[in-house]
Amino acid sequence: MKYRKLGNSGIDVSVIGQGTWAMGNDFFGDVDESAAIKAIHASLDNGVNLIDTAAAYGDDGASEKVVAKAIKGRRDKVVLATKVGVLRFFGQNYVKCCDPTVMRIELEMSLTRLGTDYIDLYQIHWPDANFGIEPGLREMVKMKEEGKIRAIGVSNFTPAQIQIAIDVADIASVQPPLSLLDRRSLEDGVISLCADKGVGVLSYGSIGGGILAGKVEALPIAGNELRGAFYAYYAEPMLSKCRELVTFLQNIADQRGVHVAEVSINWVLAQREVTTALIGATSPEKATINAKAADWELTDEELNSINAEYDRIMK
Repeated sequence: MKYRKLGNSGIDVSVIGQGTWAMGNDFFGDVDESAAIKAIHASLDNGVNLIDTAAAYGDDGASEKVVAKAIKGRRDKVVLATKVGVLRFFGQNYVKCCDPTVMRIELEMSLTRLGTDYIDLYQIHWPDANFGIEPGLREMVKMKEEGKIRAIGVSNFTPAQIQIAIDVADIASVQPPLSLLDRRSLEDGVISLCADKGVGVLSYGSIGGGILAGKVEALPIAGNELRGAFYAYYAEPMLSKCRELVTFLQNIADQRGVHVAEVSINWVLAQREVTTALIGATSPEKATINAKAADWELTDEELNSINAEYDRIMK
């Protein structure tokens, strides 16, 4: 496993991170809790030290509760990241809220659910257009001064909002969407700003909800399987284009003797200033495959060929 500094925090994090959105068991279909815990264990056993979760992943902090069970007795081996600022009402109604008083309550609830007395990386999940972001950022500075959190991060922020977060809270990291299929953070200046300012980048959606790991099939939007509502890849016309792109990636994987997911992950890690690619493995087998992506790198020739094929297919 390779490790990189998380921005200005002084914290070393693995280049592969264990995402846990699916472990909330309300978005990625049915996820078995025991398998999810084994997936986290497999990640840790393969050198992954960053586990990323959020209070809003699942009803009543469901994902944080799974993480707590998985890291019990291993807390000192984990860089624990969670998020604040998204409230859930009646299970599915989400409200973005960066009211400092509410954030303070959320912090204590997350600490309790996670079974810890500090959080390594505390992140604003989404900016609050109503209350603003500066009061919440200033409250997070207080949390850090109190030793409740070690580093401050933000997620889904625009470049302008990131600059405010740098000025107000000296943030360590940003968590934007980034994959072969989602290049918004490359195009809107998020990645370049982070690179220029020395801010760490934790990519989410690194394998497109699973489609860039070879799971190229239509998914119904029903029950707790909601990927098709979040990612456009699981329906036409994108589905056919994804199938063609994944076939190309599979050829590279075959030549390398690796899993196609490793190729997709390595493309993310090759992007400027990306610190960690977050991938939400829900089984120990998938976690082990993901971790292996840190053992090698795509060549410039391979990267250029992937980008050229993407441009051809997506034109």
